[in-house]
Amino acid sequence: MRLFRFAKILSVASRYGIDEIIFEHETRGRLVALSRVFHFWRRFETQRAVRLRLALEALGPIFVKFGQVLSTRRDLLPLDIADELAKLQDRVPPFAAELVLAQIEAAYGRPAATVFAQFDPTPVASASVAQVHFATLRAEDGGHEVAVKVLRPNMHGVIANDIALLDTLAGLLEKVWADGKRLKPREVVAEFARHLYDELDLMVEAGNCSQLRRNFADSKLLLVPEVYWDYCTTTVMVMERMHGVPISQNDTLIAAGIDLSALSKAGVEIFFTQVFRDGFFHSDMHPGNIFVATDEVHHGKYIALDFGIVGTLTDTDQNYLAQNFLAFFKRDYKRVATAHIEAGWAPADTRVDEFEAAIRAVCEPIFDRPLHEISFGRVLLRLFQTSRRFNVEIQPQLVMLQKTLLNIEGLGRELDPNLDLWTTAKPFLERWMSERVGWRALARSLKDEAPNWARTLPQLPRLVHQALAREKPAALAPLLAELAAAQRRHNHLLALIAALLAALLAFQYHSIY
Repeated sequence: MRLFRFAKILSVASRYGIDEIIFEHETRGRLVALSRVFHFWRRFETQRAVRLRLALEALGPIFVKFGQVLSTRRDLLPLDIADELAKLQDRVPPFAAELVLAQIEAAYGRPAATVFAQFDPTPVASASVAQVHFATLRAEDGGHEVAVKVLRPNMHGVIANDIALLDTLAGLLEKVWADGKRLKPREVVAEFARHLYDELDLMVEAGNCSQLRRNFADSKLLLVPEVYWDYCTTTVMVMERMHGVPISQNDTLIAAGIDLSALSKAGVEIFFTQVFRDGFFHSDMHPGNIFVATDEVHHGKYIALDFGIVGTLTDTDQNYLAQNFLAFFKRDYKRVATAHIEAGWAPADTRVDEFEAAIRAVCEPIFDRPLHEISFGRVLLRLFQTSRRFNVEIQPQLVMLQKTLLNIEGLGRELDPNLDLWTTAKPFLERWMSERVGWRALARSLKDEAPNWARTLPQLPRLVHQALAREKPAALAPLLAELAAAQRRHNHLLALIAALLAALLAFQYHSIY
């Protein structure tokens, strides 16, 4: 089976001239010579990026999804290929109704007819990993309208086989392709496999959905479906059915009285709230996953769907972004360069002046253009590409962030061609940065860390005494003197912390009352 699949991959690669794409800049090697021989009777009028997309579509849904993930690695790929791969869509025929019902019975240990009051065997959406059906819960369980996501049967075996083949091909590319080591194809395949296996566990997606819903529980901008946990398994996910209009249907939205300009700005605010407030963001925000509510109660709110892929940012990531955005708005390109080095993402021996000059060449021209002509996503993309010249290790979560920002910016300008993402985002970013790097951040840090300090500092004499007991007696006198001085400093520090906390609590009390 695997040998047959491998033969098909080679056949499709030859038909679409993938070898030419790989070896177009190579000058030596047996495989290069073989590719040159094939070139004599193959003539391709179609552009290379289009041929690559067609080849992945011919290889089936797992390779399509790989191409989708690959399109996010704009730090690695040429722009024409990344843009073309972004067009890949999961146009996958649905699997048979009897298989759907079998999956549900296997998940619950009883037929779908006894689980749901009504279940529609015709799917409303079908993708490479799962498909979605509408259903209604039984009256004793609330009688709610729900959407039921069902995993395709036997997916683990299919994916394991294709991932193994992709890894083999990636290993081959590393050996025969001049750019193989730099582009790290095996690492890209491993990253893809991790995301794909997460999507195979619908409990993970249900958890993502639940987290995002909790983050936006009181939002006036975004609706997230409720998860019905009693009905969720690793192969079946049941959530609230959402009613709305796909965001791509502009005419329908206008007819429903939706203000597209306000909608586009709300989308930007939702994105930055996810990223900078929560550090947890929906990172698959293509038009098929976003609806707009048109009912009277939720009129004009976004509706998020499909939570298989999310991005997360640590405090370190957020601080890195804060430093870069703050420096960027001030045109302090040296600070942008040093922030990369301090974060450890650029080598410690990087020439700051050269890195600064490269960043200035990317950023400075945009300040002389009308803001509505500036693409925030494209600026980040060019920064990533510039960083590559200096061996900067672009973190996967930041690549996901940049890809999501491009999606948001594209969607926003489909709704409002004059969307000024900079003006819309800047007040939010400035407010967030003041909270992250200003006195509020210091106060919050003191408040969060005070319990740990209060617990640890009294233990310091005992811990140091244990360490000193292992030293020679002659060395104890100066160390004990130093310990006594340190204890006095710590006592002063505890007093200072107590005073700061008291001031902080007093400030919060007056802010509330």
